[in-house]
Amino acid sequence: MKQLLSIVFLLLTLSLQAQEPSDTVRVVEQPVLRFGFLSYDAALFSMPQYAEVQAQMASLKEAYDQEMKRVEDEFNQKYEAFLEGQREFPRTILLKRQNELQELLQRNVEFKEQARKELSKAEEDAMKPLRTRLNEVLATVARQNGFALIINTDANACPFIDPALGIDVNEQVRQALQSNNKRK
Repeated sequence: MKQLLSIVFLLLTLSLQAQEPSDTVRVVEQPVLRFGFLSYDAALFSMPQYAEVQAQMASLKEAYDQEMKRVEDEFNQKYEAFLEGQREFPRTILLKRQNELQELLQRNVEFKEQARKELSKAEEDAMKPLRTRLNEVLATVARQNGFALIINTDANACPFIDPALGIDVNEQVRQALQSNNKRK
């Protein structure tokens, strides 16, 4: 143990002697981190294809809404018929109709849930190419400006950005998306 402490002490002494005293302080320049910032949603909404996707989604939602209304009306008609005749039905018919109504109600609930999932999936699938294209444009803008990154300012994720240090690329991205669309 004494030998180990002696070796550590010796190494420390040698390392201190190897350093030359200096009157000047060396300043190492750090590279400046350049970044851009934008509202990802605003850029996405500015894409001409976004309106097309929204129109497609509205049409699909309308089709599902019409079917939901139809099955709801069917259920309501059967329920009203059940209420009108329940006093006159024999017990077995009454139970059969109750079961039919419960099954119909359950199928309607399942259909609504399935429709919600399918609409969500359809929107995700329709938006994927737009997000991919926007991400490509962002990468191009970042490379052109020498940015290390582009910050998404949506949802107040970045409440303050010093404009002297970062560059707002909203307009640059919007123009790139518009000019790119004109070429296609």
